[in-house]
Amino acid sequence: MSCVREWMTRNPITILEDASIIEAIHLMKEKGIRRLPVMAKDRFVGIITDRMIKDYSPGKATSLDTWEVHYLLSKTAVKEVMNAHPHTVTPETDLATAAQAILDHKLYGLCVVDAKGDLVGIMSVGDMLRAVVEFARAGK
Repeated sequence: MSCVREWMTRNPITILEDASIIEAIHLMKEKGIRRLPVMAKDRFVGIITDRMIKDYSPGKATSLDTWEVHYLLSKTAVKEVMNAHPHTVTPETDLATAAQAILDHKLYGLCVVDAKGDLVGIMSVGDMLRAVVEFARAGK
């Protein structure tokens, strides 16, 4: 049976909990990613996603102008918006269990942690699809 370790993205790009939301936005755009594991003193403490940032950001109907919104986001720390209790799996978790967790909780990815709770990877929907494609091709 295939496990998360074989398909996860190793050494994911992370952000520090004290970084600003603007820094997170720029890092996600620069790297072409939608989620960032959050770190504090080399410890995994949560996750921030593009959706969390959108939900936190003032909407178009706000009376704030662009500069005021930018200022607000530059003064807000990632730790104020992040999910401090994200869904996680271990590298040994089988793919079906990880996929079921993604489906059950309507997620776009899972953080992969070792027995000590240290971040070792990310298992995204894209990683899952790579596995499905590989399995489908191997089965032909």
